[in-house]
Amino acid sequence: MIKKVPVGLLKPGMYIQDLSSDWMAHPFLRNQFMLKTEGEIRQIGAAGIHEVYINTAKGLDVSDAPTAAEVKQEVVQEMLRIASEENTPVRTVGTSEEMRKARMVHSEANQIIRNIMQDVRLGNQVQIEKVEPVVENITSSILRNAGAILSLCRVKNKDNYTFFHSVSVCALQVSFCRSIGMDKESIRQAGVGGLLHDIGKVKIPDEILNKPGRFTEDEFRVMQCHVVESRRILTETEGISEIAIQVAAQHHERHDGSGYPEGLKGDEISQMGQMAAICDVYDAITSNRCYHKGMEPTEALQKIFEWSKFHFNPVLVQHFMRSIGIYPVGSLVRLESGKLGVVTEQAEHNLLQPKVRVIYDSKKQSYLPPSDLDLAKPMGHGGADRIVNHELPEKWNIEPLKFI
Repeated sequence: MIKKVPVGLLKPGMYIQDLSSDWMAHPFLRNQFMLKTEGEIRQIGAAGIHEVYINTAKGLDVSDAPTAAEVKQEVVQEMLRIASEENTPVRTVGTSEEMRKARMVHSEANQIIRNIMQDVRLGNQVQIEKVEPVVENITSSILRNAGAILSLCRVKNKDNYTFFHSVSVCALQVSFCRSIGMDKESIRQAGVGGLLHDIGKVKIPDEILNKPGRFTEDEFRVMQCHVVESRRILTETEGISEIAIQVAAQHHERHDGSGYPEGLKGDEISQMGQMAAICDVYDAITSNRCYHKGMEPTEALQKIFEWSKFHFNPVLVQHFMRSIGIYPVGSLVRLESGKLGVVTEQAEHNLLQPKVRVIYDSKKQSYLPPSDLDLAKPMGHGGADRIVNHELPEKWNIEPLKFI
């Protein structure tokens, strides 16, 4: 049985099933292992991890600890409560209509951030005049329909992860800022910070940055230095705002003070830094790496919501959930009818009732002619079904983006 226990109750002889932390927050080579020493327990605590999941079938038990299923049920119920609250996404065009433009913007942004990082690696300064048009194009796409470019950001080339991740964090940060009503200039500067937040990685040796596996403890410490380097590079760049520097300098800080490089806590971290931390982790844990299988967006949101007890500002996490949806555009979902569909639009008032393109019958295991369903509408008016869960696309050999 899988149970969740506080780190303070861990003992040698317990089997760690899940460290309950994003992969960049701890130096362990594995996420599952038998605890053998008190030193390993201290190391878990030192990594800022407060709670872990243990497997009682492989090690010692904690009799009154909640099961993983009980924890998930509590998290999901609270998320559903938040999702049912008033939500009014603003868009001027449909996702399908915006997708062509979004693909062009996304592709161009990846090429430009690649060129910028290569220039900085050669000792040149960041050319802000190349960055701002990219952020402007991403922002314009999000203003028209945020779901289009955000769905594209989930698809990454493993060999060029750093560039794709930079564009994704930029888009997420812009969408996040817009959803909470920030002014246009603040949104623009937040986007600049998101695009350049990992610029310091150009100073990390290639053998560590491109290592096809988990880092050793020493490599992990070297990798953490990229935040300090990002701040230094941007501070020395003419025309970079304080907002952009905050995004780059604080995206690995954590609400409980367990982050790096400065161990800032709570409101010691700027709002932009707190928001960037959420965007950065969300994109990291939904991305496939050679040593890390990315989570589906809905599962990732559940984890971030769970971790907000310690690592993130809980109020901002709720705003982030509303900004992208419980079932983000591009998610594959199972309906109560047994049909599978791809989320194409968020609902105007309830995140649990998005528009879905129905494509597959799971009972008959056969494709259906694509048809659009608005879950916010009643039977006879394009609705009368509901989402019961998200689905893994690889389980059904379905590529959701093909149907948007």
